[in-house]
Amino acid sequence: MGKLFVISAPSGTGKTSLIRAILEDSEVRNTSLGISCTTREPRAQEEDGISYFFVTTERFNEKIRNDEFLEYAEVFGNLYGTPKDWVLARLAKGENVLLELDIQGALQVKEAFQETQTIFIIPPSYDDLEKRLKLRDQDSTDEINRRLKEAKKEVGIGKTFDQIVVNNDFDQALDDLRSFISYGKEQSQERKDLVKKSLNLLLD
Repeated sequence: MGKLFVISAPSGTGKTSLIRAILEDSEVRNTSLGISCTTREPRAQEEDGISYFFVTTERFNEKIRNDEFLEYAEVFGNLYGTPKDWVLARLAKGENVLLELDIQGALQVKEAFQETQTIFIIPPSYDDLEKRLKLRDQDSTDEINRRLKEAKKEVGIGKTFDQIVVNNDFDQALDDLRSFISYGKEQSQERKDLVKKSLNLLLD
């Protein structure tokens, strides 16, 4: 039986880059990224069954009624959900599955499938997160402030996850993820101390 991992993080923490790197890591074998169902239209170069499972709103709602999702949510008018049968089929084959979800989605999956291992990625401080958001040059000052405020709420919930990783240094954070996903190892005491220090700063 494979293992199910759900990775969440505040916006701008580097979650997507870390997930991309972990999936390309030679030490992380037999692990794939979960594919979501969505009601939105495919974009250029997106393929059904690879990028997403593209379905109609009617079909999506039917899946909700039939309890076919581990989690689902509406985002900007479109529906997204993690198909239960797709995930469980891969776990039954001994494959590991990674899901990249927001914190509410992660909690839904943990409730639906107790064996799920939840991972929360945090910045070392809000100053660091603010710098990252500004460097992305994607958001207005008001939007950055909104994201920082939202991050504080998310950290308050994410502190209860099974594993917390501080992305103060990309390679070290990647090593923490690799050790946990591939080998089930705990972080070094130094990294644990950093988690504690960062959480104290973020929750102060």
